[in-house]
Amino acid sequence: MQRIVVLGGSGFVGRALVQRLVAEGIETAVVARSSFLEADPLGVRVFSGDIGDADFLKNSLAGYDTVIHLASKNGIWGDKKEYYRTNVVGTQNVLDACRANHIAALVYGSTPGVVYQKDDLCGVNERTPYARNYLSDYVRSKAIAEKMVLEANSASLKTMALRPHLVWGPGDANFIPRLLGHARCRQLKRVGDGHNLVDVTYIDNAADAFVLAAKNLHGPASGAGKPYFISQGEPVNLWNWLNKFFRRLDIPIVEESIPFHKAYLSGMFMEKAFALARIKREPCMTRFLAVQLAKSHWFSIENANRDLGYFPKVSTAEGINTILQWVNRSEL
Repeated sequence: MQRIVVLGGSGFVGRALVQRLVAEGIETAVVARSSFLEADPLGVRVFSGDIGDADFLKNSLAGYDTVIHLASKNGIWGDKKEYYRTNVVGTQNVLDACRANHIAALVYGSTPGVVYQKDDLCGVNERTPYARNYLSDYVRSKAIAEKMVLEANSASLKTMALRPHLVWGPGDANFIPRLLGHARCRQLKRVGDGHNLVDVTYIDNAADAFVLAAKNLHGPASGAGKPYFISQGEPVNLWNWLNKFFRRLDIPIVEESIPFHKAYLSGMFMEKAFALARIKREPCMTRFLAVQLAKSHWFSIENANRDLGYFPKVSTAEGINTILQWVNRSEL
């Protein structure tokens, strides 16, 4: 593992991963549609383009031995065709470019959402089947792409998929700022009974997991062709965790609640209404969001421990202290 390309390297996880790779002395390049201001001081080469462009991608990957694929259309609401184009067609282009350039290893950034149903998931492992009915086009497209990547595993191109759950930490431009904004405006309501446990993943630990995955594929390859859940290894009570965070920032805690079935039905109605009216902005509630906020989602990382040597280096408490300092500095 000497020369790595990070697809989607300008994103939250991508930036942390690139910094980690550079710190290890690994020659690193980035493929991104958006700017990557940290590139020059890090000595990172940037290829500006879209993974939907097959020719661009084949040219960009030439001469590299490893690809970490984080490029994705994210979010719980959006155009179905756009999700398919980026997450499915784009991933097929990645696989084709890897084969054309004789790249040895490909690590795919997936999501635990590919196994979400309406029920709790407590301590389950990677034997859990893919969902029968996906709750959003995002997770449907990610599941298709993950299957493609794992089925492409071979002696010449070893592949793996990582499923980090709820990645957070300094530098997050989406989850934390939106959460704080809603909380300050008292727009957050607890969904369900408030007893749900969820996995979280500190950003540095997520970056470590991707580095370990790539090294495994170049070494014993015990993880080749497999998916792995990645987290802190200790679930948190979602609403208690958020309220402790808010208290330390002098933000009003979440006290109002709404039953899960009401939130789920509301999400179903809003999805249909927004689709019929062709409204592009995200509904305030969807079925996927209701399940995320009300149900337990925590996963065993025993397989990642054993096969990849993944053990979270930054504890949840340490991560909270670090992000509080970042929030105060950033005046979010």
